[in-house]
Amino acid sequence: MLIPNHVAIIMDGNGRWAQKMGKPRSYGHYFGTDNVRNIAIEANRLGVKVLTLYAFSTENWKRPQEEVNYLMSLPALFIDKFLKELMEKDIRISTIGDLSTLPASTVKVLQKAIDETKDNKSMTLIFAINYGGRDDIVQAVNKVIKSGEVREISEKDINVNISTAQYPDVDFMIRTSLDYRLSNFLLWQLSYAELYFTDCYWPEFDAERFDLAIEEYGRRQRRFGGLK
Repeated sequence: MLIPNHVAIIMDGNGRWAQKMGKPRSYGHYFGTDNVRNIAIEANRLGVKVLTLYAFSTENWKRPQEEVNYLMSLPALFIDKFLKELMEKDIRISTIGDLSTLPASTVKVLQKAIDETKDNKSMTLIFAINYGGRDDIVQAVNKVIKSGEVREISEKDINVNISTAQYPDVDFMIRTSLDYRLSNFLLWQLSYAELYFTDCYWPEFDAERFDLAIEEYGRRQRRFGGLK
């Protein structure tokens, strides 16, 4: 089976799944957090090198404050429950996005996980938190401008200053809950990614469904504008 190096996932549908179960939206976010562990472990088992998960977008601040507060508590919940296992599996944790506006407690627990896993090499698990694809590109351009070099900006300039500069571009993007849009996620990095949409909600997207998605990736022909 052909395995993509870099998989990105828009983890959509937690709240709708909970409402379908007659539960509050937080119930869905809780089980969605557990599923992050399940998919990360499976991706690592298959040989994926980078897994980027859209945890909180720059637009998610528009949600009710109670829900935002709960979402900000989830990194601590995840790390408390699964950091030991991620260490055992040699998985490194990283983040992209603007952490400066997050609660200090959230930033502290994320930094703890980043520091403790920094030497792990099997797979990198990236949480996109307070992340927006347009802002990512703007920040990359600003870095070039601030470097003091006055010239035309090239694709290479963006590539070396984008938040994921140290990682390969995304090969395969999965979105759960059957919304057909990118929602401002990794707009630069998804330029030639294969896209996969599924109607199941994120808490239902188990390892078996992930494997089926990867099998579908293996059947795609990636031509990058050329011919085969």
